[in-house]
Amino acid sequence: MRGFDKNDVPSVTVPRLALYLRKLRELNTRGVSRISSKDLAEMIDVNAAQIRKDLSYFGSAGTRGVGYEVEDLIEKITGWLGLDRTWNFIIIGAGLLGTALARYRGFGEQRFRLVAMFDSSATVIGARYGPEESDRVRSVRELDEFCRKESVDIAMVTVPAGEAESTVQRLAEAGVKAVLNFAPVKVHAPEGVLVRQVDLSSELMSLSFYLDKGQDER
Repeated sequence: MRGFDKNDVPSVTVPRLALYLRKLRELNTRGVSRISSKDLAEMIDVNAAQIRKDLSYFGSAGTRGVGYEVEDLIEKITGWLGLDRTWNFIIIGAGLLGTALARYRGFGEQRFRLVAMFDSSATVIGARYGPEESDRVRSVRELDEFCRKESVDIAMVTVPAGEAESTVQRLAEAGVKAVLNFAPVKVHAPEGVLVRQVDLSSELMSLSFYLDKGQDER
């Protein structure tokens, strides 16, 4: 299924693959069996040539005049994104954001499995975040041992900004190789640890800029 070098795939291509997969799954549930790059592009507001180029990095090409088989392309993109297996993740920070993430059902549908949640506050340790009796917030003091003993692939960090850097360093030392950081601060991690930043406040500021621009033009 692989047959390609991930180093040859531009980083900007990966988010688009996720976008293609979401739309293809929707089409599949509606009974659509084939789709052209042109029609897919119109549905998701992406240039058709860009779609063909993105898929070509993986050696996939549709049939001219016929397009792509939807089910086949779903299977291929699922494999390319590594979604043909289950990934275990944890959440550090059981505040409002962390708890909301823990309760989001979409992760399970995409084969991301929440295996534990941690916090340092005695007021939330032991609180239930899921339907199972075992779905209770653990003390952050258990973090290192848990990560070393369990198969933790990804960590979501929703701690205050001042604690983010040390938390990521701690996760790296415990063997976690991928981190999604929601704290509003850029963090650095040792070589070999992948960190992705989700800065919600910056996104809101960007929206504010364009909304304010629209007000000025009235």
